[in-house]
Amino acid sequence: MVLENSQYPDNFPKSYEIEYNPDSKILIIEYQLPSIECIPTIKEVKYVASKKELKEIHYPESQTLKLFDETLYKITLRSIHEIFEADAANAIESVSYNGWVRAINKATGREENNCILSIQVRKVDFLQIDLANVEPKVCFKNFKGVASSKLSSLTPIQPILQITRSDKRFVDSYEVSNQIDSTTNLAAMDWEDFEHLIREVFEKEFISNGGEVKVTQASRDGGVDVIAFDPDPIRGGKIIIQAKRYTNTVSVSAVRDLYGAIVNEGATKGILVSTADYGPDAYEFAKGKPITLLNGSNLLYLLEKHGQHARIDLKEAKKILAENDSKRNQ
Repeated sequence: MVLENSQYPDNFPKSYEIEYNPDSKILIIEYQLPSIECIPTIKEVKYVASKKELKEIHYPESQTLKLFDETLYKITLRSIHEIFEADAANAIESVSYNGWVRAINKATGREENNCILSIQVRKVDFLQIDLANVEPKVCFKNFKGVASSKLSSLTPIQPILQITRSDKRFVDSYEVSNQIDSTTNLAAMDWEDFEHLIREVFEKEFISNGGEVKVTQASRDGGVDVIAFDPDPIRGGKIIIQAKRYTNTVSVSAVRDLYGAIVNEGATKGILVSTADYGPDAYEFAKGKPITLLNGSNLLYLLEKHGQHARIDLKEAKKILAENDSKRNQ
């Protein structure tokens, strides 16, 4: 209702998609911004008496492009302002806004719809500014907004946060950390519980920066276990996280599988988390690639960082898992 009630010129597009996450209280807005063709170029119209005709005088192209940039920054800040202003229930802590422009690619002659600006702002920070006195572009950059130096170049950028709602692999998560303590042997946990524990750990890592972490459908091994969306404009993006509750050294094949998942998912980074350690060939393969390998010690450190305590005893875990397998086979 808020976005629909915003008044703009008739030739400006008025389409958008929104998604609200009640857990993180982030509202994602995919907003269709006006193209350059929507910006008025006529400075004045003169009547030429000798020719009995009207002559249009246009702004210089440079001025039109500058007006285009200013307009898009202003629409962005105005939309965020209107959303926060209407949020009387304080249901929104952050707005993640992606501005899209539909235009003809002069190189191909085809129409494309590209995201050319992206920003994520916390309500508590945005309410501190005085919109009446800010310079729109400077304000946008101050909030770590992402865009090319000139919006008129229509350079596509990677949105800070963009959830693929059509991804049917996401499943409801559940709490595991409240069920573990210093006596819990992570290497002997139920493998599905272990995946959800990893989600919790990384959610605590990313949530302070407005990130989001989702668990995919159980795949037992090889598949994508957790997907994180980090809004940080430098190190952020889509991050693939695979959880391996192993009692043996992780081989290079698991790292290769992770790298394949990174490529297939179009992710910016991959993280492999295991209760065991990695072999030399695994570390060697990961060199120079957007891959982070976390072993059992790293995992225990992350848990302790967020106030959780557990242990890892591989020898004990092998015995427990073997006994469980034996009981299931009886």
